[in-house]
Amino acid sequence: MNKIRIAKIIRTVILYLLMQCPVADALTDATTSLDDHSIYTSFNDFNTRIRDGTISKAEARAELSGKLAAIRAEYYRRGGRGYAQTEWVFPVAGYSSKTIEKRGKHGFVASGYDFFSGNSHGGHPAYDIFIRDRNQDNRDDRTGRAVQVLSMTGGVVVALENEWRQGSKLRGGRYIWIYDPANNLMIYYAHNAELFVKLGMIVKPGDLLAVIGRSGLNAAKHRSPTHLHFSVLRLTGGQPLPMSVYSELQRAKCLSKPPYPLSHE
Repeated sequence: MNKIRIAKIIRTVILYLLMQCPVADALTDATTSLDDHSIYTSFNDFNTRIRDGTISKAEARAELSGKLAAIRAEYYRRGGRGYAQTEWVFPVAGYSSKTIEKRGKHGFVASGYDFFSGNSHGGHPAYDIFIRDRNQDNRDDRTGRAVQVLSMTGGVVVALENEWRQGSKLRGGRYIWIYDPANNLMIYYAHNAELFVKLGMIVKPGDLLAVIGRSGLNAAKHRSPTHLHFSVLRLTGGQPLPMSVYSELQRAKCLSKPPYPLSHE
């Protein structure tokens, strides 16, 4: 009888020790990570349906707020935080607001835009930030290097497209959507050559997101100068509305390169 009791005690101790070991933690983290990631893949699929017009505007409007609320809660649970505008970074490394489109209101046209129209939306609720690339090889003419796209704010990557091919009618090409829960913003970085982020990745101001390219229906055409298409939408009453951020871009910190490695939180 004593041997049976001793065996039970030993098994209990071993089980307790296993639950405290790094392997158990790793398994728990992996499971949590997989569960968390489903939130972002679901939103990315939702965004793609809006983009491609395979979901009605009414249905998309009804679902958007709930999906973002879940992502907001998860963002803070994982340690995400807000960043004041004084910490914001100009989204193109080595450049400044001087290279933004100069024509009428710097190319920003909110009229006619509807987020729920997806790839068929009107207007141009964005700023085109041009780089020095006369030969259109996606590299800076002075340095011969690719030009890095940096996150302006903090937030989390909620949607992206990395499979764009020449001839595609997709206007944004290889794009990234970042949701900034603290400021209630959705930020769009389009026409990239290569992306360095994944769905669900938390980013800080200045984090490396991509390198500028010429992907997208019109951006790929020879007549289009190489640029980053940069757009900020503020969520108002569940509706993502274009936000004019030219003054914020003028005040943003200009960096020659990312100040620290990309966050993998």
